[in-house]
Amino acid sequence: MARKRTPRLTLHAPAPGPSETFEHPLITRYASPEMLALWSPRRRYSLWRRLWVTLAECQAELGLPITPEQIAAMEAAVENIDMDAARRYEREFRHDVMAHIHAFGDAAPEARGIIHLGATSMDIVDNADLILIRDAICLLHARILSIIAVLADYCEKYADLPTLGFTHLQPAQLTTVGKRASLWLSDLLADVHALDMCVLDMRCRGLRGATGTQASFHKLLGGVAKVRKLESLFTMHLGFLECYPVTGQTYSRKVDLAIINVLGSFAAGVHKICNDIRILAMLKEIEEPFGENQVGSSAMAYKRNPMRCERATGLARHLMTLVQSAQQTLAAQMLERTLDDSSNKRIVMPEAFLTADALAVILHSIMDGLVVYPEMIRARIEAELPFIATEDILMEAVAKGGDRQELHERIRQHSQAAAEQIKLHGKPNDLIERLKSDPAFAKVKWSKILDPKRYIGLAPQQTREFLKGEVRPILEDWDDAIAPPDVEV
Repeated sequence: MARKRTPRLTLHAPAPGPSETFEHPLITRYASPEMLALWSPRRRYSLWRRLWVTLAECQAELGLPITPEQIAAMEAAVENIDMDAARRYEREFRHDVMAHIHAFGDAAPEARGIIHLGATSMDIVDNADLILIRDAICLLHARILSIIAVLADYCEKYADLPTLGFTHLQPAQLTTVGKRASLWLSDLLADVHALDMCVLDMRCRGLRGATGTQASFHKLLGGVAKVRKLESLFTMHLGFLECYPVTGQTYSRKVDLAIINVLGSFAAGVHKICNDIRILAMLKEIEEPFGENQVGSSAMAYKRNPMRCERATGLARHLMTLVQSAQQTLAAQMLERTLDDSSNKRIVMPEAFLTADALAVILHSIMDGLVVYPEMIRARIEAELPFIATEDILMEAVAKGGDRQELHERIRQHSQAAAEQIKLHGKPNDLIERLKSDPAFAKVKWSKILDPKRYIGLAPQQTREFLKGEVRPILEDWDDAIAPPDVEV
């Protein structure tokens, strides 16, 4: 029997141009212009140059033979980046930092001889990465605060509106629409606190040289005090309060993992929120915003698919998988440093923040236009309230002189019969009519028993206390940082 051969693949391969090479969806579809600009090559490489300028300024202050003219030439060339020249140098040297040192030297020839003096690559790259990460955290922090501000108003508005609660995805006791949303709000508030801690815990990598011992700077400056002064000046110029006390060639990749863990936790929370909204949309109680001309399905014209929530859950899963990649990068670092973190980190760190940014933008658009259908909510309560109310019915009937055990058995029988009619025949819940017709419950005040607000417990108070005690103070503290994203979703 002749074996089938794999068909030969033929590709039409025109010269690469727009739409003819792969485009990353995070860039073309999801992330905001602000986050994209933050992680852009130009931003990264201009930051490297600023660090080289800062290093030279600090070294000059400590007496090294670096002239003001050399520093001025470097400053003037910070944004004058010839990307083509850098690429040519990298093809020659197979080293990106050396490529940019030479490209910077071409742009500031007066300073060519003192650029990167005494430093190793990670004195520049790692410190620049920490600044990029810090800036990205601040942007994401502002994004989540803007979601919290919108969601807080939603919680306040619907704090008193009863709704059927679910545990195990089965009808349970009542809650309120605002109280349920306060659970989302609580998770987002935890994300803000976690991002705050990331920034507070973040330190400068410092100037540590090839293995973290500062040997090159010690030789260059000729004394421990000057080495420490150089690093202190450098750290202050970068906007950090202190350095990590010990490093190898790099700062510990546990720092990256801690940050990715926070982003992954945010993603998991967004996934949960959006799944909640998808379930409620299925029940026709709450929906994400739906545009006037939006198409839900190419086949089923009536559909109102929760596109934004589905987009968010898909992106959230991607971000959650990046946590494992950061774990493996930390685990793979051997002794003072191995280079297999670099290629991974170039992908994982930007993608994590771009994805988190996209999630925040999408979630804000959902919360800012969330639609509530009170009549559908009321109808579902009415369908389930007879079962939920049975304990109160039992208690009142006992208080009016009934026998608790006998009444319990009557309620059990009536409940089973009503449930059978619902499940087998699709009939409305007639448990209350059955109980009303039973003389054993003749003294029960039914209008009082069937008020939904009787069963929401302290949900309204809990919601408002949470908003007043936890949420509003955070929003007031960060009022100047809250900026809703101006992005089309």
